[in-house]
Amino acid sequence: MRTWREMRRFPLAVQLLLVNQFGVNTGFYLLIPYLATHLGENLGLSAAVVGVVLGVRNLSQQGLFIIGGSASDRLGARGVIIAGCALRTVGFALFALGDSLPVLLAASVLSGFAGALFNPAVRAYVSQESGERKAEAFALFNVFATAGALVGPLLGSALLLVDFRTSALTAAAIFAVLTVAQALVLPAREVAPSKGTVLGDWREVLGQRAFLAFALAMVGMFTLENQLYLLLPDGARRATGWDGAAGIVFLVGTLANLALQLRITAALKERGNRARWIAVGLGVMAVGFLPPAVVAGVSDGPTALRVLPVLAGTLLLYLGVMVAQPFVMELIPRFGRPELTGTYFGIFYVVSGIAAAVGNAVVGWAMDAGDRGDVAWLPWVCCAGFGLLSAAGVAWLHRLGSLPSEARAVAVAGV
Repeated sequence: MRTWREMRRFPLAVQLLLVNQFGVNTGFYLLIPYLATHLGENLGLSAAVVGVVLGVRNLSQQGLFIIGGSASDRLGARGVIIAGCALRTVGFALFALGDSLPVLLAASVLSGFAGALFNPAVRAYVSQESGERKAEAFALFNVFATAGALVGPLLGSALLLVDFRTSALTAAAIFAVLTVAQALVLPAREVAPSKGTVLGDWREVLGQRAFLAFALAMVGMFTLENQLYLLLPDGARRATGWDGAAGIVFLVGTLANLALQLRITAALKERGNRARWIAVGLGVMAVGFLPPAVVAGVSDGPTALRVLPVLAGTLLLYLGVMVAQPFVMELIPRFGRPELTGTYFGIFYVVSGIAAAVGNAVVGWAMDAGDRGDVAWLPWVCCAGFGLLSAAGVAWLHRLGSLPSEARAVAVAGV
């Protein structure tokens, strides 16, 4: 009930984008987690080709966030959001209708580029429309996104009982409905003509050393969040011997998020500097990987004693995200001019996304090394180290006075 009450306090456009994020994550997660299996088992593609198809999708999204951010600033976030959802409709439909490699690659490029368009544009729109209640808006954004990430795989599992094409077409239909809803409900906002060039905008943002340092410092948050799909489900499966145990990880996190996100953000917003809470959140995320490290590699004893530390770690990880993420999203546009909000979000996701990809490669190496060397705790401790380094980085930037303060935020909002 509190979620709906808080939601109604925002403009209709923000309300739509919150529901939109639920739909985006539902459509995405009902398809993408099962795509590799479809490509390999149903279509008979080699592991190398499957890797290329998936890699092209990821590269098209991560590498082109900067395009979506700049387009949002110069053309208006509304049109970019609509275009992104429309492109993903086409991309997901191609996954359902095409079996040849050229069609699959086209689907990957379109669906990835679509995310590169609407992800920074949506965040820019929410930031601009929510005024001084950015933290609360992004807290709600996190709630709806998390709920969609839970519903999507469940719906995808059910649809796969029919076939993959049904799942892909359903995902495409969800994005088609979102596209129409955005076109009907999102109000158009006049965009002031830019006096400079796109390259000039990029140089201005990239010249903000404090912003780039902050984006790199957030590598821990993105790397650790990604372990919800890699290390934590793997730990739950090893602890229980049951493949379905991975679903428990998402269930624990989603229920915690729905119950606590808004309360945590509301409580912390009035207590202390935002940067401190970001550092604290990263620290909590890091600590979440220590309980599973204690039981990693243990194969005897009651199953409950092996799985409970994994679930406790999952809960701590989600709590850390709930503490840090709304304030991270609130802070990003405060580094520069409001006219470049989309560009800041776009470059932030490019920089932190590349850094997080390197972090994930390190975690993957640690998982393999842990299996080979009978040191199953290694990837867990590695993740804890990433989180603590990120927390220390944000705390250091805060101590140097490099991060925007609340006072500066009010001044920028009044420009």
